[in-house]
Amino acid sequence: MARPILPTAVRPLWRRTFSITASQRAIDKICASAPEAIREMKGSSTVLCGGFGFSGVPNTLINAVRDRPDITDLTVVSNNAGMPGKGLGQLLETGRISKMIASFIGENKVFEKMYLSGDLALELTPQGSIAEKCAAGAAGVPAFYTPAAYGTIVQTGALPIRYNKDGSIAETSQPKETRQFNGKNYLLEESIFGDYALVKVHKADKLGNCTFRKAMNNFNEAMAKNAKYTVVEADHIVDVGELAPEDIHLQGIYVNKVIQSEGGAQIEKLTIARDPEEMLKGADSEVTARRERIVKRAAKEFRDGMYVNLGIGMPLIAPSYLPEGVEVILQAENGILGLGGYPSSAEEADPDLINPGKETVTLNGGASVFGSHESFGMIRAGRIDLTMLGALQVSQYGDLANFMLPGKVKGVGGAMDLVANPEKTRVVVTMEHTDKKGNSKILPECTFPLTGPRCVWKIITDLAVFEVHPTEGLTLAEHAEGVTVEEIRIKKRNHHSTTKHHNN
Repeated sequence: MARPILPTAVRPLWRRTFSITASQRAIDKICASAPEAIREMKGSSTVLCGGFGFSGVPNTLINAVRDRPDITDLTVVSNNAGMPGKGLGQLLETGRISKMIASFIGENKVFEKMYLSGDLALELTPQGSIAEKCAAGAAGVPAFYTPAAYGTIVQTGALPIRYNKDGSIAETSQPKETRQFNGKNYLLEESIFGDYALVKVHKADKLGNCTFRKAMNNFNEAMAKNAKYTVVEADHIVDVGELAPEDIHLQGIYVNKVIQSEGGAQIEKLTIARDPEEMLKGADSEVTARRERIVKRAAKEFRDGMYVNLGIGMPLIAPSYLPEGVEVILQAENGILGLGGYPSSAEEADPDLINPGKETVTLNGGASVFGSHESFGMIRAGRIDLTMLGALQVSQYGDLANFMLPGKVKGVGGAMDLVANPEKTRVVVTMEHTDKKGNSKILPECTFPLTGPRCVWKIITDLAVFEVHPTEGLTLAEHAEGVTVEEIRIKKRNHHSTTKHHNN
């Protein structure tokens, strides 16, 4: 069909409409200040706040909210709540937040105290579920099924949301709907729909197009795309056209206002490369020897070409003892594939390169970075070959408990997602065989709340290595040099689990 010829009078107008130069653009989302950018913000709202540790935290915008005493009764969605006096910690301390939806309390003692004393409601949510709740909401999906947290207190309910002043529980979570797909169990999670999002980016133009730097994306992208009203603070504001179209991570359609970020990025845990032996040092030489025994044995679980996710503590040290000729690619929940070692100096440390423990790290050649929603998609889909975690308790059938002690709450973090697909991702636990009181941490049944049911594939302790089967129980595969089978039996005589052992 021949292309129609437009009347001459129409053609110039058409051309003008689509050929406005950058300097002539009418769209301009740049605000002169943070107070101006949040002028429309109201209290009793749901606020999504990006950041992981101190990386990608929109501190300029948080400070502007802090300085608005009329903004109160907030429900804030964030991985954690900053630290006392910093970031969201300021809003906690001034009573501006009535409820947190978070995965981790961490070292924020104010957060923990407010929750346990009844001054703050907390909906403790797996880290990957928070990311997906925001990403799904951004896509207009009201709910989704996930394997993460099935068989835990998150699914069954009764997780404390708010305490009374006397320490009794005032409100608990409710059971979640479950369903089976292809023989596997899932629970239903409702998406989050935010009123406002406060996010941090590296560069933004006045159309609202944004790019992230290294691992600062984390929750920022999913949250920015989710909210009704998104305010961005940028390290650098650039001209339209300076960001290559293929490099834009957050498109302007999602962004309402852009401001210049103020103040430099901070580092929460400056960690410099040291000898592995030094990193394993404990209170005394016996503790150091036990840890070294565990880590060296754990390193033998790595196979060439594996994609591996490592928990905080001893697992992170295990790659230092990789066997000769073995290369693994480390994945981090906060959006890194190709995680490197610690920086060699403070000058090399980068505030936007941290591991899940908030420690400064580097990137290996060929590394890639992305958002937390992408990271947990890899994890739940079983793309990770092996995950190595610490534990408080493991049952004889592979139930894992590693997030909550009586009277103490640190948070679930990403562990519930990491152990949600044991059919594809091998879960290896590294831990000392007994607790501080000398009681075995391998039990017939866990007494602490579960991180995941029947998910552990192997247990490596300072005394032994156990293979774990979800119905047949434990098999003693190895025992440490100088440790007898009888000594291991003595450690577990206070319970009745059955342990087989290999003759070799």
